[in-house]
Amino acid sequence: MKLGFIGSGKITSSIIYGIFKSSLRFNEIYISYRNRNISKNLKKKFKSIKILKDNQIIINKSDVIFLAITPDTGSKILKNLNFKPNKKIISLISTIKLNTLKKLTSSKNIIRVIPLPPIETKQGPVIIFPPNKFTKQFFSHLGSVIEVKNEKVLNNFWSTSALMASYYELLNVSANWLTQKGINKNKAVNYITELFYGLSRDALNKKEIGLKKLVEISQTPKGINEQALRELRRSNFYIKLKNTLNNIYKRMSKAK
Repeated sequence: MKLGFIGSGKITSSIIYGIFKSSLRFNEIYISYRNRNISKNLKKKFKSIKILKDNQIIINKSDVIFLAITPDTGSKILKNLNFKPNKKIISLISTIKLNTLKKLTSSKNIIRVIPLPPIETKQGPVIIFPPNKFTKQFFSHLGSVIEVKNEKVLNNFWSTSALMASYYELLNVSANWLTQKGINKNKAVNYITELFYGLSRDALNKKEIGLKKLVEISQTPKGINEQALRELRRSNFYIKLKNTLNNIYKRMSKAK
């Protein structure tokens, strides 16, 4: 199996690292020259990677094509590329819908997928639409696969994936607060990242009791967790979070 990536940004890099850490079998991986630094670093690290400057050659040589480009770039370049009707295409583009992708590529064999950077270490969820046996088997080596049958449902998941940078900023603000209080920077970062990682793993391990219950049992009357939650709620922090998700969803729904 030969894999081709049109676009060589962060998500391409994360998927490729995950592939090499997995038991997936392939012959070669072709990547575009779009991001020179990432392309060169990947080629230097993995011998099976070939950098090609022509996207059409990547398509012609590959059994599976990953579209890892921005929506604007996709709208501009896909209509000028030739895809065979049976070519397997996996789109990682957030705001180009399936029917539009089919028109742009003249292909019917397209699956939309939402991977996130933790796929680099074979962790995290991978959303697939529509359900597809090959795509499910492929990404099951790289994360926890969730298949959806409705594109509107896909938009819901894609909207929550937009919280990634906000989550990292929450960690960043917390770590910086510690350093401003005199804590060594490395210790502050280690503590905060371990803290949130541990909380996430705990939530995953206890998912059968529900997130609402975890909120309840993590507080004690008049304790510091209760105070933090109360103050954030009073500031409408969580309402603003929900409003942001609604706004992202509206943007996703307007996509063509």
